[in-house]
Amino acid sequence: MPKFRFIRCLQLCLVITFSCLLLTTCSTNHSAGKTLRVATEPAFPPFEFQGQSGELQGFSIDLMNAIATAANFKVNFQSLPFDGIIPALQAKTVDAAISSITITEERAKTISFSRPYFKAGLAIAIRADNQNITGFDSLKNQKIAVQIGTTGAAKAKSIPGVQIRSFDSAPLALQELLNGNVDAVINDAPVTLYAINTGNLKGIKVVEKLLTEEFYGIATAKNSPYLTLINEGLNNVLKNGTYSQVYQKWFKAEPPSSLPVTSPFENQTSAGVPQIFTSINVILQAVPTLFQGALVTLQLTILSVVFGLIGGSLIGIIRLSHIAPLRWLARAYVDFFRGTPLLVQIFMIYFGLPAILQQLGSTFTFDRLVAGVIALSLNSAAYIAEVVRAGIQSIEVGQSEAARSLGLSSVQTMRFVIFPQAFRRMIPPLGNEFISLLKDTSLVAVIGFEELFRKGQLIVADNYRAFEIYAGVAVVYLCLTLLSSQAFSLLEAWMNPVKRQSK
Repeated sequence: MPKFRFIRCLQLCLVITFSCLLLTTCSTNHSAGKTLRVATEPAFPPFEFQGQSGELQGFSIDLMNAIATAANFKVNFQSLPFDGIIPALQAKTVDAAISSITITEERAKTISFSRPYFKAGLAIAIRADNQNITGFDSLKNQKIAVQIGTTGAAKAKSIPGVQIRSFDSAPLALQELLNGNVDAVINDAPVTLYAINTGNLKGIKVVEKLLTEEFYGIATAKNSPYLTLINEGLNNVLKNGTYSQVYQKWFKAEPPSSLPVTSPFENQTSAGVPQIFTSINVILQAVPTLFQGALVTLQLTILSVVFGLIGGSLIGIIRLSHIAPLRWLARAYVDFFRGTPLLVQIFMIYFGLPAILQQLGSTFTFDRLVAGVIALSLNSAAYIAEVVRAGIQSIEVGQSEAARSLGLSSVQTMRFVIFPQAFRRMIPPLGNEFISLLKDTSLVAVIGFEELFRKGQLIVADNYRAFEIYAGVAVVYLCLTLLSSQAFSLLEAWMNPVKRQSK
């Protein structure tokens, strides 16, 4: 019996020990060892940017990797535009975000922040030859470029008489200043100074006095289970000297002596209004602004289609020319503008051409409307040219022969016989091109043009209600395309002699 009791006691001890180990394991953070999806916008050097081989690097990237090592989790970085990061956190398509996100009271109502990891501030960047702007007060009635959704954009709104141009990234805003299209840029000081010090921006200087004192934080969704884990890792790297090493690597200086232990706006919450009423109210408030953007979109579309139709008709006819060099040039034009993205063409025309001409000593700059219409018209002309060519070739050869037998010249034959019939057949594909172009106008938002889509982006940057606003934008686009489709159907019926006679 003593031996049996000893075995029973040994078994009981093993069960208790195993249970304690199991309880200990269960009580530890379930997030340890997990891979977190971390959003970042890699267009903000020296914090987040892509290296020459395409890898992500920068102060924030190194810091996040160090935090992951200290807290025993892995990181999967996902590149997102800055104005899309907070909506992504709200939708929980990412677990966290480190993208030099300034901790503000308004943002803290929507998402949660870690303890601050960087002390920064806004600065004014101007051209080196500008002697008129010496501080914030002298920005009155000036043209200012900002990055959409940033604290710099919010600060610019408080300037009397200011004209604000919003861009998707800080480098685009600074390029706008370099091209002479704006008087100043309000942006985070470390980023602007880094671009100037590395020689990437020549002819730009920073007004010395900082406008604000701000802190960056790592963002998560509200009530995220990963916030505690991130704060734990951040505390560790601050204590063990890793933070200091990363800071010195990128800024060649000692880090601040201390950073706040908690987020400045911790435990912020939105007003407790039922979701359905909030959504309806958000959409109703956005409707007037969206309609303003819709008018700009229609203006862009109509102008671009008119010029595109003129250019495309000429190119389409040249494509049928008997002169081989002209045919080859027309084919090269069509292949280039159909074979390259419209977004790239917009960048080349608005940012690229002025930069090249200024290097040659010219002071040439582009108006945004002119640049947008030129880019859209050139692109549209390439597609319309093929529609025109196909429409002309669809007319029977016998009609051309009959016209010539009546003594009509080639130009008269094209003008009075071929083109009127071909145009009627072109109306359906031209209607498709008009609708496609109407939707493609959203791409000019990248040059700060406030059409329908950009208006929606600006609203989301203020209220962070992405679903409601973008749903409203989609409905407005749908209404515009349905009206356009109906108008082209009526035009097709009006130009059809059979249908007109039947009426």
